[in-house]
Amino acid sequence: MRILFFTDTLDVGGKERRLTELIKALQKNVETDFELVVMSNDIHYREILELGIRIHYTTRKTKRDLSIFSRFYKLCRDYKPDLVHCWDSMTAFYLVPVCRLLGISLINGMVVDSPVKRNISNKYYLRAKLTFPFSTVIVGNSRAGLEAYRAPDKKGIVIYNGFDFKRTGNLATPDSIRTELKITTKYIAGMVASFAANKDYPSFYKAGQIILEKRNDITFIAIGNRTDSDESRNLIDPRFAGNFRLLGRRSNPEAYMNAMDICVLSTFTEGISNAIMEYMALSKPVIATDGGGTKEIVDDGNTGFLVSQTNPSMIAAKLEFLLDDAGLRTRMGESGKKRVEDTFSIELMTKRYLDLYQQLYDKAH
Repeated sequence: MRILFFTDTLDVGGKERRLTELIKALQKNVETDFELVVMSNDIHYREILELGIRIHYTTRKTKRDLSIFSRFYKLCRDYKPDLVHCWDSMTAFYLVPVCRLLGISLINGMVVDSPVKRNISNKYYLRAKLTFPFSTVIVGNSRAGLEAYRAPDKKGIVIYNGFDFKRTGNLATPDSIRTELKITTKYIAGMVASFAANKDYPSFYKAGQIILEKRNDITFIAIGNRTDSDESRNLIDPRFAGNFRLLGRRSNPEAYMNAMDICVLSTFTEGISNAIMEYMALSKPVIATDGGGTKEIVDDGNTGFLVSQTNPSMIAAKLEFLLDDAGLRTRMGESGKKRVEDTFSIELMTKRYLDLYQQLYDKAH
């Protein structure tokens, strides 16, 4: 079985991590042969370069570079894949006519969030409307995402993200992270996400400052692209700057998560968050914004707490509640790890993709 994967980028991000983990796992399957097409030269997940797979770089010269259609056509014509699997809306848009012309089954994997704005002013929703009718299967990483994009029931399938527990081995110790960051407070809480429009860092920062008005035994960490920007720093009252560490992008976020006592994800829209999955795999209690696919992974009151959107006071209240109950932090962390093991393992994710590939292959042959 020959599979050609397409993605707009392998920069830092959830879908990029998921694709990388899947490719690493598929290498162990002797019945699959695959190559990868990337529309960017910026590769964050460097381990994919060490796998020995063939990578085709097809960068655009302009935003409306029509030559991409012919370049994708040539790649598919020459490689002759049984299946094409795209991981984002842009490659889906380019691949629809290519796969139709060549008679190749198209797996559309663009559903990785759960948009609130569901009309054609949202370019991702527009691309969904344009590509779904011509896709063989639409894979979402959450039920909420498929419903939000209104994927046809007969085409939509949920395959949850998978976590490889090997990533938790050989992490830097919490004490070494504390030393590196010069943290002396008793507790650490953190959020791992890019400083971007769909991530609600203002609520996380505000919640931290609400707590710091009353107590000084906690440090807050922010990890992700642009968390160290001036725009991010300007959200912190100078009085509390000593209790925040805004670290920017890091290649080993798991080591910093492992040093946290409580992990937070404040957001506006989400599919299945890789960050939440990683928090739970590391046995950390989670506080996350309700909505989208988050409620499909966080069991409210058992593995963590769900809070309403843009509600820093509620985040602060749940943080304090957990800070003052070590036993609850431990129980929630243990429950979260078991939930990832049972439902979000890399083995289960890989099996579900392989089952899908085999099903489509058998149908075509």
